[in-house]
Amino acid sequence: MSINAIFRNLREPAHDFNNLSPESASPADLPPTVHHTVAANICLFIPRAIEFHHGLMSEPQPSPKYKRIVLKLSGEALREPGSRDNISPQIVQSIAAQIAEIHAMGVEVALVVGGGNIWRGQAASQRGMDRATADYMGMLATVMNGLALQSELEALNVPTRVQTAIEMKNVAESFIQRRAIRHLELGRVVIFVAGTGNPFFSTDTTAALRASEMGAEVILKATKVDGVYDSDPKKNPNAIRYATLTFGEALAKRLQVMDATAFSLCMDNKVPIIVFDMMQPENIRDAVLGKAIGTIVTGD
Repeated sequence: MSINAIFRNLREPAHDFNNLSPESASPADLPPTVHHTVAANICLFIPRAIEFHHGLMSEPQPSPKYKRIVLKLSGEALREPGSRDNISPQIVQSIAAQIAEIHAMGVEVALVVGGGNIWRGQAASQRGMDRATADYMGMLATVMNGLALQSELEALNVPTRVQTAIEMKNVAESFIQRRAIRHLELGRVVIFVAGTGNPFFSTDTTAALRASEMGAEVILKATKVDGVYDSDPKKNPNAIRYATLTFGEALAKRLQVMDATAFSLCMDNKVPIIVFDMMQPENIRDAVLGKAIGTIVTGD
């Protein structure tokens, strides 16, 4: 029934009220069928009016290009420059809000987070510490960062699981590939911490490994620069940023997209990498939508 027809029915009830006296013309004295007719028409009209209003107000949501992603965050990104705090609550909240936005679009999100804001194993080993021990300490730092991100995501009602490569039952789940994939399928964000669980491997390598295991369509590498350059843009103001690269070109030009192990994993498993500036609040969303930001590295 159309809205106009509903109004006609309301204006023209199928009953003759001319014979009702003024004293008996109150709503209580109307025939029951009239009440039923009016009530039925109102019940039909209200939901359709609400639906019509929502149809006018709502806008079509953009469709993400990637269904499942791995987002690689450096530990340093969680620390505010010049602050004594290793983890900035404001920065973590901002990152969590961006992740919540793409999660609401239906994107399956896995995170790999570094620990450089708390501890850097390689730097400690250069100062005389045993390299394996220093790396294990760095893995523990990633666990702290992962828990901070989980806390903020769940404050935004985004279901989140932390999976660790080093068993610690009271803190996080142990990494199990099938369980992690199932979490993603059920709409949970999965945060991978403790690296690969082995010393001498970076969190870039962890991101490449987990992306391959999860069947991710892309790795989003959030950095402090807006892509891959032919030289260090902080030292060379004339440095040129690449919009697109192939793995072969990056190797031939010796561009530092990721460390060699991570880069080889991505190249062998054909996992594209998007390098972008995470300080721009819309960049994670734009990357997921397939917009041209940063540098994208793909197969030949």
